[in-house]
Amino acid sequence: MKTSLRTTRLHLAEPLRISRSVMAARDAVWLTVEHDGMRGHGEAVTSVHYGLDAAAVRSDLTECGRDLARFGSPESALEAARDGGLLPDGTPPIVADAVEAALFDLVGKRAGTPVHRLLGAESSPAVPTARTLGIMDAGRAASHARCLAEAGFTVLKVKAGSPDPQDDLDRVRAVAGAAPRARLLLDPNGAWTFRQARELLPQFAELGVEAVEQPVVPGDPEALARLAETSPLPVIADEDAASVEDARRLAGRVHGVNVKLAKCGGLSAALRIAEALDGSSTDLMLGCLTASSLGIAPAVHLAGRARWADLDGHLLLAHDPWRGIGGTDGTVRAGHAPGLGVYEASPQISPQGATAP
Repeated sequence: MKTSLRTTRLHLAEPLRISRSVMAARDAVWLTVEHDGMRGHGEAVTSVHYGLDAAAVRSDLTECGRDLARFGSPESALEAARDGGLLPDGTPPIVADAVEAALFDLVGKRAGTPVHRLLGAESSPAVPTARTLGIMDAGRAASHARCLAEAGFTVLKVKAGSPDPQDDLDRVRAVAGAAPRARLLLDPNGAWTFRQARELLPQFAELGVEAVEQPVVPGDPEALARLAETSPLPVIADEDAASVEDARRLAGRVHGVNVKLAKCGGLSAALRIAEALDGSSTDLMLGCLTASSLGIAPAVHLAGRARWADLDGHLLLAHDPWRGIGGTDGTVRAGHAPGLGVYEASPQISPQGATAP
């Protein structure tokens, strides 16, 4: 198997402000795995939160390319990846996710079958995705919400964590008024103390919010579980649930776990988390980082298993260089094409760099 890398810049249509940062762009590194004339693709995006820049991602993917060279076929490499024996301990989850996605894409293409069938699902239904509204003034939020509802979005996720909580309440109230039929999710990105969350959540419940992600500062999952015991809203763990072990610790103690493939390490790890939640009262949410359709596609093949899907990272971009999973009407679809089912929309655009590890 041969591998190659390309790096490109993904610009957002407008800066996204959350409680801890503002993002206008990020780099994406595309991994291509080639065997017998067929290619599979995966994407790893840079992340300040996870401490990964483009150079670090490229370096890690280059090392992974050397690991892949040990295998005689994509199928054997994918089997090793699914068993956790492909990449060395310490490989960043974002990188592991890209490698496994490229292998799933290639194996699916070689078998003529979509990835969701490789994962054991006969079909992959079209799934409503949440659409994120960053921290902004209430008037702008209402305008955005109205436009999104008219386009077909039925789930809106409102970012919170403003210095003045009243601004968050005003934003949610404005969104609820502008899109009265939409389901509302709230995401403070861990901005609140335990006491603040207990005081604020009843007020957001009165505004019709359906569930809240990571309301308290991450690092104390026990506090999150205690909050969930008395919260008037379902509490979904995000930053406090990165691994299978985290999910097992919180299963039955919070109402949901937000699984991001780039956070847990890929499709196989996500399935292990889903299995850890089975039989508990904790539901699965599928989330994402801001990425292209290539980066979002693997999770879309799992979306039918989730209570909540928040797979709109590609919809936040000024230009998505890949196509194939939809979303502009509020619904993402895996489709029936083999592999991940995505294709490059503008291959003529010159990438920032290309290497063959």
